Amino acid sequence: MEGDELYEEANEDRPDRGRDSELWQRLSAYTYLSAPERLEYVAVMRVFCGTLLADLAVPDVLARLARAGGQGSPEPGGPGAGLDAETLTDRLERLVKWGNLLRSTHSVTATSIAEYQRSRSRYQLSKLGERVQREADEVLAGADAAREVSSELLTLVDRGLREVAAMAGAAGGADPQQALERISTLFVQFAEFAESVRDFYAYLGQVLARYDLDGAEYQGFKELLLDYVEAITEDISFRAPRIAAHLDAVWPHLPDLLARIDTHTVGIGALADGLPETRVQRSRGRDLADWEGMRDWFTDTGVHEQGSQVDQLRDATLRALQALLANAKRMLRSASGEMSRRKDLLRLAAWFDAAEPEEAHDIAVAAFGLYGARHLGVEPDPDRSVPAYVSWWTGPVVDVPVALRERGSRAPRGRAAAAEDHSEQKRRLVEQARRQAEERRAAADELLSASGRFDQVRLGAPGMRLLLELLTIALGDARLRGDDEDFLLDGAQSRDEDLGVRLTAWRTLGRHTVLRSVDGDLTVDDLTLAVESLAGADAVRDAPPHRSGEASA
Repeated sequence: MEGDELYEEANEDRPDRGRDSELWQRLSAYTYLSAPERLEYVAVMRVFCGTLLADLAVPDVLARLARAGGQGSPEPGGPGAGLDAETLTDRLERLVKWGNLLRSTHSVTATSIAEYQRSRSRYQLSKLGERVQREADEVLAGADAAREVSSELLTLVDRGLREVAAMAGAAGGADPQQALERISTLFVQFAEFAESVRDFYAYLGQVLARYDLDGAEYQGFKELLLDYVEAITEDISFRAPRIAAHLDAVWPHLPDLLARIDTHTVGIGALADGLPETRVQRSRGRDLADWEGMRDWFTDTGVHEQGSQVDQLRDATLRALQALLANAKRMLRSASGEMSRRKDLLRLAAWFDAAEPEEAHDIAVAAFGLYGARHLGVEPDPDRSVPAYVSWWTGPVVDVPVALRERGSRAPRGRAAAAEDHSEQKRRLVEQARRQAEERRAAADELLSASGRFDQVRLGAPGMRLLLELLTIALGDARLRGDDEDFLLDGAQSRDEDLGVRLTAWRTLGRHTVLRSVDGDLTVDDLTLAVESLAGADAVRDAPPHRSGEASA
């Protein structure tokens, strides 16, 4: 196997002795996860992780792989189901070399030489191999998922510390068994809470680093930040001072309390005394270092330059809000051509990857219009129109941003600028629209009062503009006669529903209508005009020219 040979050669350079050799062996347990046949190795390791203190031979592993489909699913045909005995033996031997499996020392009972040859090599899971496979399965199961923060555990941690502080400060000291139960529960709750916080903020940083959020995704992340993250931060900020106070109260009593617990319950820690080469990992809360880690989480003890975890959570929340504002600013700039095209470019890259050479040239022409060119430019100003026949050599240049020119990145740097306040501009526009509406309303009232005597009244400028507007619409609606190409003006009308006025025009030979205004006079030949309210009679169009609304000169 060429892939395995490469990994075997890499392992030949490991240190021979000392602490480096031990670290090398531990890191070698991860080798099978990056080997070319990684899926087969994972399938084999899942078979061993499904048992406790069981040693399996090659036939046993083959049978379980066939039943499980190679991946723990009821469907056959997984990556490990097609292995033969020889290949599987090689896989198992390499897992032994890397430290994931151990050779079993159990005696083999066989009824024939063939059965002995098949079963003489038996394997069992090592502690390091089980730990690595368990962590790998956790990563494969939900590494990219958004993990909910177990904020309710913070209340339990507060309550548990208060109870431990009361036990430690009681007369005669705490009962060792009750203190051990309370401390074990406390640290399990704290570890689960701290892990959920780290996972959630890691996920939050991953999604906020994206610059291809669309409107729906941005809305969802905005609600997530403004509601969920704010609630988490407020809850932690509220509980942290109380938890810090409980830790300060129990801290002077910790050495004596832990010593009493060790005297009462030795546990597996006795192995460390009888076998000095055996390392024992005690349950959380039994060592003073565990309590120091909890205190560093809630209070700034000066050990970490970034301060306590509570302070880091506040800073992380602030950075998340700034990243959200930067995304909002980017989306507002999308109309100017600065919106991220990451999704489109990834789709285009997939087309290029799957295309033949000739097809790739056609795709490049269709996507960029560059034809034979092999270099791309920055998108020009959308307000500047450049004809297609203009050469790039003599055409207008495009200013390339410094960040893109020097670092090849469009990512914004520095603090996001504050959103502009357009309230004053909106107020002026609303006020201007209101004045224009009042002027047109006053102009309509002026035309209604002057209808029938336009030659005797001098209209204001707004009234004259409204009258000419209505007259233009009425004349535009007039039709031509078919025989002499004359206008059919009798009863031509125009109206303004908002102002509630209607203008009617009649063709009257020999008459002249004079429209007087402060801007000048206008004489209309062979035309009679009338302006009336829409709330009045609707029979103006059928009325004779000499009736109400008539004006002539």
